[in-house]
Amino acid sequence: MFSSPNPGRTTAAAEGDLVVFHIGMRINHFWALHRWLPVFVAMPRMLRELSRDKESGLLGYQLLTGSPRTYHVVQYWRSKEQLLEYAAAPDRLHRPAWTKLNRLQRKSRGHVGIWHETYLVPDGNYESIYGDMPPYGLAAATGVLPVERRGATARDRLARRTP
Repeated sequence: MFSSPNPGRTTAAAEGDLVVFHIGMRINHFWALHRWLPVFVAMPRMLRELSRDKESGLLGYQLLTGSPRTYHVVQYWRSKEQLLEYAAAPDRLHRPAWTKLNRLQRKSRGHVGIWHETYLVPDGNYESIYGDMPPYGLAAATGVLPVERRGATARDRLARRTP
């Protein structure tokens, strides 16, 4: 689905603290489909589960590719507690997928690589600007505002705190 660009300069409507979570995989051996395909299909299922549950804490996400062998998801979360709660919940998709992945990793002999990074971002320590762009990244996750509502410069936007 394609969104129309918002004319002019906009910024994300994010409020307060947030968590930016990067997770990805690298296919090291394409021929070992049975080793990397379970990893590849697990993430879209988890993202659907989280997107359907508005109380999960997931604000939004962006899917990225770096090459035909690397896949990357940037996720925006309300809090680290909600991210960690989802990761550990035995009745949600992540925990069984992680258990299966660990089992596969021991057998895969390097056929697929996985990684993640978590960033806790306090209020006033992030800013964004989008010029003639549809909602993207943080703005797609939290909404879009005219840039003037947050400040004309990056310095102004970074100085802002949620009231």
